[in-house]
Amino acid sequence: MPPLPALPEPGADLCDAGSHVRLIGQDATALERVLLLGQVRVIRPGDAVTMDLRPERINFEIGEDGRIARIFCG
Repeated sequence: MPPLPALPEPGADLCDAGSHVRLIGQDATALERVLLLGQVRVIRPGDAVTMDLRPERINFEIGEDGRIARIFCG
C-alpha cells in the first residue's frame, strides 16, 4: 500500500493566498478581474461548504456586506 501523503506544514501557503491579500476588504466583484488558476472556492454567507482539506485550493470568504473578508488555503 502506498504511504499516505504528508500533511502540509502549519502556515504553508500552498494555494498562494498571500499574493491575493490586497483583495481583502474589496467588493466580491473584484474577483472577476483576477486571473485565478487552479482550485478556487468562493464562500458566501449561508453557503454550505464541505470540510475536506485541499491545501492547494484557495478560498475566498465573502462577508455579509458583500466584501472579501478572508482568503485562505484549504
